[in-house]
Amino acid sequence: MFSRRNFLQTGAMAAAGLLANAQVRADGTGIQTVESPLENADRDLWEKEGRHLRVGLVGSGWYGKSDLFRLIQCGGEHIEVCALCDVDSNTLEEAGRLIAERQANKKVPNLYKDYREMFANEKLDVCLIGTPDHWHALPAIAAMEAGCDVYLQKPIGVDVIECAAMYKTARRLNRVVQVGLQRRSTPILVDAKKKYFDSGAMGDIYSADTHCFLGWRGAPIYDQNQTPPPNWDFDFWCGPAPKGKFYRQFHRGWRQFMEYGNGIIGDMGVHMFDLTRWLMDLGWPKQITSNGGRFAFPEATTTIPDTQVARFDYDGKTVEWHYHTWTEVPDGRFYWGTEILGTKAQFRANSSCADFKPRGGEWVKVNSGTEFDRYPTDQTEPGLEKNIAGANRAHMWNFLARIVDRGRPASDIEEGYISTASCILANISLQMGGAALEWDPENICVKNNPEANKLLARPYRAPWKHPEI
Repeated sequence: MFSRRNFLQTGAMAAAGLLANAQVRADGTGIQTVESPLENADRDLWEKEGRHLRVGLVGSGWYGKSDLFRLIQCGGEHIEVCALCDVDSNTLEEAGRLIAERQANKKVPNLYKDYREMFANEKLDVCLIGTPDHWHALPAIAAMEAGCDVYLQKPIGVDVIECAAMYKTARRLNRVVQVGLQRRSTPILVDAKKKYFDSGAMGDIYSADTHCFLGWRGAPIYDQNQTPPPNWDFDFWCGPAPKGKFYRQFHRGWRQFMEYGNGIIGDMGVHMFDLTRWLMDLGWPKQITSNGGRFAFPEATTTIPDTQVARFDYDGKTVEWHYHTWTEVPDGRFYWGTEILGTKAQFRANSSCADFKPRGGEWVKVNSGTEFDRYPTDQTEPGLEKNIAGANRAHMWNFLARIVDRGRPASDIEEGYISTASCILANISLQMGGAALEWDPENICVKNNPEANKLLARPYRAPWKHPEI
């Protein structure tokens, strides 16, 4: 049992001794900043038993390169990046040059526009998928069928049947698939789960609230009626998704279009929902409902909701998601996050924060730190989410260690399937006017709702064929 004094001591220990051998410092505001621990069992296993890996990347833009750079940092001389794939030749060539600068052999990888050609020509051990969401399923399945273990960005697919097909393929072929839900490898969160949740310090937990408040100041208006540049094969970029108008902002702005993703719940919500499931040891929700729409900015040229509430019901527990773009962000540290209430304590967290408050006590506030002393290239890498780089490295070491021992990684494809499909089902509920969807994971269907089941797979644009289960 925990007394109030025990709770306060637990919080103080978390702030002062969070993660043995980690570097901890205070910034004068009462917030502790914690670097990743110097000791890491996954890294140690990899450094002891790691082998040469031939690596390919499909989608060599922003986060694809970021993931690959972290893999090179973790894998060292064992990593040979042999092939890159992208439909934008400028992006592809730039990625080739940057990879040559970073990898040990200093070679420019072979460059491809078509992932099918890449898998036909290259014998790869590992493939990273860093494409927009609508291009996750087909390359990931092709990579597994070509003999690769896969690092797959979240959400794992753009519809439920895609997700199920990837999960079944991974199990059938015994592939290691790590999903980029790296909260499960974030050092301060791994420690918080042990100290607060697994120990019972939170008490009984019945509800959690996840949220994202972006605080836009106006409607997102993208340039319309643009002509794709000659370096960008826009038809191939659209692939199985509808081919609509071209916007020059698509390189990062595709997330604002339901045609190519699943809105903010599928982008940022899946992170926070997955984090909450992991902390609370939750699996599939029993019932999912959602409401929302384009309320604040109906004139926007984008197609995702600007307001959404979703509810994921379990036996005796509820997780909610709240998203909107039309208000001032109340707390810059928590413009997105999860807040979990227990009978003995409160906890709030996101990608880089982990705060704990025992009942009647004070908040112990912890931020993730940067690791510029150990990884100086982090300081100058364009677009790098610097305070998340340590978590991504831990996630990569976990992936590499599982390639060695063939175990399940921290964010195994099954966990990615559950978190992704649940968020997609929330969007289906919203599309159906807030219908309550009772999910049957064994039969991969919504119970007694044929109209909802028609929406589990999106139509594919010819000649692409939807994966089957």
